[in-house]
Parts: sequence; structure tokens; C-alpha cells
Amino acid sequence: MMEPLKENISSHEYFIFSGFSELGALKSFISIPFLILFFVSLFANSLLIYVVISQRSLHSPMYILIACMSFVDMCLPLILIPNLLLNVLFNTSGISLSGCLVQMFLIHMLGACQSALLVWMALDRYFAICRPLSYHDHMSLPGFLQFVIPLLVRNVVMIVTVVILAGKVLYCFRNVINHCVCEHMALVELGCGSTAINSLVGLLGVFMVTVVDFLCITASYIIIFRSVLRSGKSSAKALHTCFTHIIVMVISLTFLLTAYLAYRMNSLPNAGRLFVSTMYMFLPSCINPIIYGVRTTEIRQNVLKVLFTYW
Repeated sequence: MMEPLKENISSHEYFIFSGFSELGALKSFISIPFLILFFVSLFANSLLIYVVISQRSLHSPMYILIACMSFVDMCLPLILIPNLLLNVLFNTSGISLSGCLVQMFLIHMLGACQSALLVWMALDRYFAICRPLSYHDHMSLPGFLQFVIPLLVRNVVMIVTVVILAGKVLYCFRNVINHCVCEHMALVELGCGSTAINSLVGLLGVFMVTVVDFLCITASYIIIFRSVLRSGKSSAKALHTCFTHIIVMVISLTFLLTAYLAYRMNSLPNAGRLFVSTMYMFLPSCINPIIYGVRTTEIRQNVLKVLFTYW
């Protein structure tokens, strides 16, 4: 008796972002930090990528991975901020279900790629410090692909599963997303009926990507530190790049945890929670290239050379 009723339920195919709507006329001022982040991220990451590509001395796995991180960091604000600015400045806040699912895929795929890149950077430092004689064998393209492909397959399988399940939900209650981007649970919570499987798969994705990668990175650096201490090498030079990667990882995890807590703290105003939970996606893209540019001597010297050449 329930099946015909289920078939007659209509599902929304168009959604409206309600993020920052309670600010009223002040809503447009939210565009200022997003604009600043957009241009800083675009300039800093583009400059770092250009320097790595143009300088032959930086054509080694470590710097190529840093350039890949800059590319991923630049993609997220490049994809999301223009649409977000249209929302807060011109109230063009609508998006189709298919567009929302595409945006969701891109957000989570880029986040998973950032996590995977931190793993690959940890592996690069592990082979460089702990197994220097076999470094070129492991970090050559054929050797390194055995570490790249499994993580990419894992990321694609997990995120495609999350997106497909979100697309199968019936959205029959309301079509207003309490966010300014298509975040997974912000969309799924609008579904009618049970969304337990979506929550379960979402949590599984967090564990399989974020937690597993964090454990792999932590294990790699523990082995590196022990190896350096046992060998009696000068640890300052050997561990300098490791500390740079660790700083980037800690900053990313701090922003992620802050956003997670802020989004679930009912004591904060809704606009405040949304602002914090949105900024965590964009702030690392501005901070990461600055950290690599300042702390990595070779990159810093080449960046200054490029800037002085053109200016």
C-alpha cells in the first residue's frame, strides 16, 4: 500500500542557498573577505606553480608535489567563490540538483586530493631521508604510480558513492539549503525519509580518507624522526621540509576541526557558523603557498628572482 504513495511523492530539483540571508543589507559585506581570499589564493598559488614549472632546479618530486598542492588549493576558491559572490552580492542563490551534486563532488574530491598529497609528500620525505639509495627508484614516475593510483581510486570510489546516494534521496520537504555551498549533509538533511545510509557512508568516507591518511602521515614522520635521531645526522636540514609539511597538515586539520565544531555549536549565530565553516575551505589555499614560499629556501629564492625580474 505504501509503494504507490512513494511513487507519487515529488522531489525538488532546484535548491536555494539561505546562507547569510539573516544579515539583510549587511550581507554584501561578506563578499569582502571572500574577494580578498580569492585574489590572494589566485596570485600566490599561480606564482608558486609558475616558479616550479619555469625553474629547472625545482624539477624534482618534492617541488612538483608542492606545485600540485598549490594547483588543488587554487581550484577550490576558483570553483566556489565566484558563485558564492553572486549569491551574496546579487542574490542569485539558486542551483539545480545536478549542479549541486557536481559542486559536492568537486568540493569533496579536491579535499580528498589535498589529503592524498600530504601522504605523498610524507612518502617523498621518507624515501629521501630513510632510504636515500632507492629514492629515485621509488619516486620515478613508474615507481611512484603504485602509491598514487590506490589513493586516487579510493577517493573517486568513496566520493562518487556519497554523491550517488545523495542524488537518490527524495527532497520533498523543502528546497532551502542552510549553507552557501553544496556541502553533503547540508543537502541530505533536506531529504524526506531515512538518510541513515547517507550519514553512515559520509562517516565512512571521513574515516577512509581523513583518518587513514592522517595515520599514514603520522607513522611516516615518526619513522623519519627515529631514523634521523638514530643515524646521528644533522637533523635541522634533514627535517626542515618535514616540519613545513607538518605545519601545513596541522593548519588544515585545525581549520577542519574548527569548522566542524562551529557548524554544530547552536550557541553561535547561524551566520557566524556558516562563515567559519566556509572559510576553512578557502583559508588554507592562501596560507599554504605562503608557508612553502617562506620556509622552502629554493622556492623563496626563485620567487624573489621572478618578482624582481618583472617588477
